Formats: sequence, C-alpha cells, structure tokens
Amino acid sequence: MSSIEEKRVYAGKTGERSVYLASDLGVVRASVSGDMIGEFGIEHRCRARDLAWVDGLAVATAEDVLLDGDPTGFGPALVVGGVEEPVAVSPEGRVARFEGSEWTDLGSLDDVRAADGDLLATGGGIYRASGGLDHVGLADANDVSTPGIPLAATAAGLYRLGNGWMRDLDGGFDRVAGDGPPGELPSGAALAGESLYVYDGEWRERETPEPLAAVAVGEAVYGATGDGTLYVDAGDGWRSGALGVSGVRAMLVR
Repeated sequence: MSSIEEKRVYAGKTGERSVYLASDLGVVRASVSGDMIGEFGIEHRCRARDLAWVDGLAVATAEDVLLDGDPTGFGPALVVGGVEEPVAVSPEGRVARFEGSEWTDLGSLDDVRAADGDLLATGGGIYRASGGLDHVGLADANDVSTPGIPLAATAAGLYRLGNGWMRDLDGGFDRVAGDGPPGELPSGAALAGESLYVYDGEWRERETPEPLAAVAVGEAVYGATGDGTLYVDAGDGWRSGALGVSGVRAMLVR
C-alpha cells in the first residue's frame, strides 16, 4: 500500500487518472498516478449499480440515472452505457437513450447484464443500441467492452469482434475491459471466476492478491474487490488502497 509520504509526493505529478467505482455507498473517485493511489472520496451518495463516461459521468442507481450528479428522470436503472448520449436499462428491461433532456425508448430486452458504448450484454447475447435494438451475435453474455476492438465475456469464452465474433479464450468469463484507438487493442483485462487475464499482445493469466469484482485498463491494470480495495499494477507489481466502501459492482478510469 502507498505510504502517506508517497501520497504527498504524488500530488501534482503528471499522468494523473481518476478511477471511479460504483458501490453501495455511492460513486467513489480515487486519484491515481502510475501505480500510486492518492486522495479518494465519495463523489455522489447513492446506491450505484453501473458507470459510464458519456461526455460526463453517467451513473445507474437504484433511484435514477445521474449525469454529472444531476437526476435525469429515467427511474431505477441496472446498467448505463452510450456513445454520444447515455443509454440506460431499467430492471424491467426498458432500454432508452437520453436525447437532449428527455429519454427516448429504443425497445425492451430481457436479462440485460452490462453495457458499454452502444453494446449491451444480455442472456440472449450481444445487442447494439442504435435506432433500435439489433442482435449482433453470441449468447449468454455477461459483459462487453467497446474501446479499441469490442470484447465480450460470455459463459462459453472470451470473444473479440473481427470478421464476426472470434473466440480468444475458452471457459466462462464474467468481466472484460479493453483500451485503445479504434481497431487496435494494446491492453485488456478479463475476469473468469477468481482468475484474472491480461492482454498485451496475447492473453496471459495474472495473479492477484485477492479475487476482484471489477477491472479496467489504461496506463495500468486496475482492479477492485467487492469490499472496496483498489489495486493498481503499472508494471512493478500490485499496489493497493482500502477505500472504505462495500458492494463494488463496476469501475472506469479517466
């Protein structure tokens, strides 16, 4: 864990990133530079279920979808994604896009589990939320990632989108995150039960100090446990910080 002295030295360094976690206590924001974890605190108090960055921080909560902390009138939401405008899904399966100041319904889906960009991961596979809802392949999908090259975590394996969905790894996968410019995948991370896999040209299993509930990638590999311990590995091993929250469900890095 970073020492108090390290945190003081860290302040003001370049390359600072913000790590956001969705938890039972709300949205937690932690400042990270390299693998050094700095200040952290609650950005919004709510029961946060999911996060997305759509020209601002969009949060799916048990009461509403928040956009930069402001309620939008959607009602309770399970997941949130979107490209230029937030797309949210309700517990009943209503899918809608926030256009201007109002929500426009796109349709309904059963068993929606995750969202990223314009893709939704469901028990029936991957759907694209555009003018409507289009099934774009796979089945029993648990998570999806759109930066760089789209990735999907399913009960049958870990897939990437190329000439159709191509399987990278066999087995049941729960979470996936990728990063990179369009058409490239310099880094990725995926969770399969208690196992973490990282990608830097090829997928490799990576040891973790304890099981992770969420992962993200960028300048480092970021992970969080369900009880609020943040882990960061920038190439020299894991550093950690206890954030004092529980029920962590999702994370993103900006």
